[in-house]
Amino acid sequence: MATYQLGSALLPDGWARDVAITVSSAGIITAVNVGSHAQDAEPVAGAVLPGMPNVHSHAFQRAMAGNAERRQGKRDSFWSWRQAMYALAQTIEPEDLQAIAMQLFVEMLKAGYTSVAEFHYLHRQRAGDGYPGSNALWEAIDAAAHATGIGLTLLPALYLTGDFGAQPLRPQQARFRLSVDEYLQAIVHRRAARGDDPARMLHTGAAFHSLRAVPLEVMREVVAALHDIDPTLVIHLHIAEQLREVRACERAHGRRPIDLLLDTGLVTPQWCLVHATHATRLEITRLAATQAAICVCPSTEGNLGDGFFDAERWRDAGGGLCIGSDSQVTLCPSEELRWLEYQQRLRRRRRAILATDAQPHVGACLWREAASRGARALDQPTGAIAVGRRADWLVLDVGHPALAGASGDALIDRLVFANGRAAIRDVMVAGRWVVRDGRHDCEQDSASRFATVMHRLAQPYSP
Repeated sequence: MATYQLGSALLPDGWARDVAITVSSAGIITAVNVGSHAQDAEPVAGAVLPGMPNVHSHAFQRAMAGNAERRQGKRDSFWSWRQAMYALAQTIEPEDLQAIAMQLFVEMLKAGYTSVAEFHYLHRQRAGDGYPGSNALWEAIDAAAHATGIGLTLLPALYLTGDFGAQPLRPQQARFRLSVDEYLQAIVHRRAARGDDPARMLHTGAAFHSLRAVPLEVMREVVAALHDIDPTLVIHLHIAEQLREVRACERAHGRRPIDLLLDTGLVTPQWCLVHATHATRLEITRLAATQAAICVCPSTEGNLGDGFFDAERWRDAGGGLCIGSDSQVTLCPSEELRWLEYQQRLRRRRRAILATDAQPHVGACLWREAASRGARALDQPTGAIAVGRRADWLVLDVGHPALAGASGDALIDRLVFANGRAAIRDVMVAGRWVVRDGRHDCEQDSASRFATVMHRLAQPYSP
């Protein structure tokens, strides 16, 4: 048990000063007292706000960030980028993945992400065989999260087919396949092995890669089995990211992918749809009614030329938004939120679009929503500074030039829109300081290990 005296903190009801907070040994907040001074409390100077959940991450792709920016032809697209991603996926060994993920998680923590959903579809050995015993690639992600101190929700992704119409997997997709039985048994085993951890630091959900990778009849079967395992299990899915995907779904099923999915009746508030870039007005209305989340990844969607999600219409329909780093071209929640708003400004040619009358500060409005809805999408007790939530905090240095003269919600506007990332001084996860004065204990070791892997991957590969 530990007690902290916060000079200023963003609580669910707004900003408060002189806040004494008690945190259990498991990292859960057990008491919040406003306007009081606790004896023997550790002082926390600065402005404290909830850490941000990263709702969509492919850790291994950190190794290709910036390496796919050379023009290959006049019609480069997501699909040409995907070939480079497949080539990288064929080279990754568990020890490589652990080094890459450690560097990634250190960078996330320093930027303000305190938890991450790893949408993980790299399951098998390079030759396509399974790993004997436990899955070494999954364990590599676990080890990296444990070493760096980030909260993890692993989302093993089912990936069975190469395209709509149950097309067989291509050779470069062989590492992605698990049978339905293998998949379900692995989730059951993993959840049982973790036991009852109130902080959920190493948590497990589920994912379907996409409608083109999992036939609908199989999806129905697996959802029923997952419900038997745990009816509250979170389920994530890529959908409608690319127009080519939408057109292929229409050819195969006569329906757009979001409409097709909604017609199954499977989508519940436990679901999170990733991207949904090409959702129509009607699809947005129907999807919002399910209370499922949408996770947008503006830096990746911009990098790949996907398009703009209609976040204003989604918000007006009552939908909840969260953010992810996806392909790791940006590891900064402030940048994702900034570009989410900028996308809407470019669409509408107006400003301050995603603010509300109740929360007129754009950055603060976006931060609150993404933190709260992201926590639900990860099924982790985060997203707010409140009793029963995990002590995941960012401490802003209010004396930093980026924040000078600001207070309250204007601090978060500066964080999002005025290069405020440099003002993140300290980061706590589950009651443990993982970043102090802008430094992470693992950063030197992780950088060295990451560099070794990157130099090897840069060499011509001989299988």
